[in-house]
Amino acid sequence: MTFRFDVLARDGQARKGRITTPRGSFTTPCFMPVGTRGAVRTLDTADLEALQPSVVLANTYHLMMRPGPEVVQQMGGIHGFTGWSGHVLTDSGGFQVFSLDPKVDDHGATFQSTYDGSTHRFTAERVVDVQLQLGSDIQMALDVCPPSQAPEEVQRQAVDRTADWAVRARRRFLEMNGPDAGASQFGIVQGGIDPGLRAESAARTIEVGFDGYAVGGLSVGESAEQMMAALEATAPQLPTDQPRYFMGLGDPVGLVESVALGVDMFDCVLPTRLARHGTALTWEGRLNIRNSSFATDDRPVDPEFPASPSDRYSRAYLRHLFNVDEPSAARLLTLHNVAWLLALMDSAQEAIASGTLEQFRRKVAQAWA
Repeated sequence: MTFRFDVLARDGQARKGRITTPRGSFTTPCFMPVGTRGAVRTLDTADLEALQPSVVLANTYHLMMRPGPEVVQQMGGIHGFTGWSGHVLTDSGGFQVFSLDPKVDDHGATFQSTYDGSTHRFTAERVVDVQLQLGSDIQMALDVCPPSQAPEEVQRQAVDRTADWAVRARRRFLEMNGPDAGASQFGIVQGGIDPGLRAESAARTIEVGFDGYAVGGLSVGESAEQMMAALEATAPQLPTDQPRYFMGLGDPVGLVESVALGVDMFDCVLPTRLARHGTALTWEGRLNIRNSSFATDDRPVDPEFPASPSDRYSRAYLRHLFNVDEPSAARLLTLHNVAWLLALMDSAQEAIASGTLEQFRRKVAQAWA
């Protein structure tokens, strides 16, 4: 057995689960911090070991550009290179490539590097090969990532190409990795905010036979109502005995609402990006620590979260660090924000296990109203 998903408890459509891989196991629903270039911004591996996330993300596009997959492979893969022994999921880099106005055809996408302007090409097979060189535990198939509100004909083409590339990616993965090797592979559902296209994309992706399934192309500018409607059209179509992953979602209300619809895994740069700009995630909602009202506030950043790694520091002190451009400011607030979201998911697991998810949803919605 190389990859397994077990449902441990249910509350409505929500489920608490356990994912087992050759590296170990972790429980869901879980939030996965994003370490785009092999590091979560402002944090080091010792910080991650203290925070204990279930999975850390890395980005195929960026690591392919710098330092290159050959270097990472030579250094012992992503785990040896970064010194992180926990699970790593690599996204395909498709989102980044499709933001570069690439030349796309049925076989792949040609683009210019944001690092040096050099020309490169992504195909379904090439992305599998690079991720195997990186040595991640879970890799994502290459998909086509149009804006969520792109015209219908654009979404139709994205669904068709994503389905075709999924077949090729899975074939390549099994050829190169083998069904009994250590890595696993997830497919991605597209379709914008069109419920019919979402359902079709889900069916075509499931037919390929991946280890898990991701919902892509959402949380990229559409309204919360449109996002949830698209998710509601997608999640019930996905297998109940395999993990479901919502790509790029990090706001607390959206996370808990998606958990209620049966989603198991999430990632987003939101906690780190907000932290670098002085914004904390708290049970009071978003808190701009730069605000002058905190100049002499001796409370910790979130009194309702005493387990915060930054609990020993006052709001006044954190505000001071930001105002004098002290580098430790971003790190301390990043530690807090990541820990806060990890704890939110732990609480969601507990609520599912105890049958109190609806009360937990109301608590989160009220705090972030």
